[in-house]
Amino acid sequence: MRTSLSSILFFFLALSSAAQNKNIETIKDPRIDVLVKKQGEVIPPATVPQIIGFRIQLFFDTDKEKVDDARLLFIGKYPKIDTYVFYNAPNYFLKVGNFRTQMEAEKIKKAIDNEFPTNFILKELINLPRID
Repeated sequence: MRTSLSSILFFFLALSSAAQNKNIETIKDPRIDVLVKKQGEVIPPATVPQIIGFRIQLFFDTDKEKVDDARLLFIGKYPKIDTYVFYNAPNYFLKVGNFRTQMEAEKIKKAIDNEFPTNFILKELINLPRID
């Protein structure tokens, strides 16, 4: 019994010392590092990580003042929902929300149909929603 125990112990000690003396070289495609770095980047103009979700486009016009008025009307009724104004020549677009699911967006859309009858839901990159 003692001989087998000491031979097992000797075997594990020899194995561990052999493992400490060996250098392991990993061979990989250098493009893997580029992909890993790209996945972790925040793409400008975003300042926070983004995910695919839903927003509601409420209004668009060439006159920024009209878009700002619509934004103030929306903020007055829904202060906890983020609003965004985007410019794509020649129009300004008012979009609201950072909804993870289409059902969340549908609830707000139904509530605002009277004030903004031409609103519709868009699938796009959103900021991570607030946790309130």
